[in-house]
Amino acid sequence: MGRTEVAGSENSAAPHGDAAPVPRSGARRRRWIRRTAVGLALLLLLPLLSVLTALRINYMGDPADGTHSRGRDALWLGHAWVDGRKKDADVTALARRLRDTGIRDLYVHSGPLEHDGTLPASVHPRARWFIDAVHDQLPGVRVQAFLGDVVATESDEGMRLEDPTTRGTVLRSTRRILDLGYDGVHLDLEPLHSGDRNYLRLLDALHRETRSRDTLLSVAAHQIDPLPGLHTLRGGLTGHPKWWSQEFFGQVARRVDQIAVMSYDTAQPLESTYGGYVAQQTSLALEVTPPSTDLLMGLPFYWENDVSHWGHAETVPAAVRGVRLGLSRTDADRARFGVALYIDYAATEANWRAYEEDWVSGCSAC
Repeated sequence: MGRTEVAGSENSAAPHGDAAPVPRSGARRRRWIRRTAVGLALLLLLPLLSVLTALRINYMGDPADGTHSRGRDALWLGHAWVDGRKKDADVTALARRLRDTGIRDLYVHSGPLEHDGTLPASVHPRARWFIDAVHDQLPGVRVQAFLGDVVATESDEGMRLEDPTTRGTVLRSTRRILDLGYDGVHLDLEPLHSGDRNYLRLLDALHRETRSRDTLLSVAAHQIDPLPGLHTLRGGLTGHPKWWSQEFFGQVARRVDQIAVMSYDTAQPLESTYGGYVAQQTSLALEVTPPSTDLLMGLPFYWENDVSHWGHAETVPAAVRGVRLGLSRTDADRARFGVALYIDYAATEANWRAYEEDWVSGCSAC
């Protein structure tokens, strides 16, 4: 048993007597394939394990004292607040929820923009009512028009920022919505590739307009390369770069009053690696955001389970701890800093409790 012998034919070249062993080339080939597969798996897994270990280590340690809310936090709100579905009682409940927290800005979805940059008034018929109601019940809280669209960077569909006519139309739409009494405009254009000069030109024009009105310009920002040049590598492989370079992030941050990092949908598998990733993102963003710009780190106030967002890993406690660690290591005394909660209609009581206990607790400005 164990060795297979094959009877030779009359034309066999085997010597007379006992049958000669048949070469085991097939078995050797199978062993080679198995070893090669294991080797390739190790080549792929070892860098991944190294990254996960580094992020886990980055999650270790204790945040510095005082790394709590500065009273400059923000909350993304859904469209129901301006399209007629929400009523006075809803605003009263919202005010009760936000009182004594660090929330200073509300980004209420008031779009979307059309691909040509226009913004139909029909999509936010109750905007002025909501603005007045918030100002009445939450003095000092600012209401910004959350406007966005898909950018035609990875498909033929979407807004074309390279078209100066489109950029001019976005500017006119911004003027019209600010006429309604909004305290600012919050722009979210995706997917926006790192280094897009046309986006920077649009921000320059919008900021001139908002400054002239003493209102705010804020943006939702992509995450920063965890490793230098990673957006270029991923873009070449998949067509979707995902990250911005740290340099481009700084260029955007210098052109706005607020920049909110969408520090979720990271594909991290564990709370510890997600928190370590957020700590790194916080440090990278702090390094290039000027002191005159509010930097806000996004918190995932929603639950999903897919390849880009594992609900058991991307939690509010992990994100807050990561934010505090990054802040502690990079600029613990930074004044113009906060977190941004995404999004009101998906938030759970556990999300709110973690935000209030882990981030707002100890806030002297709240």
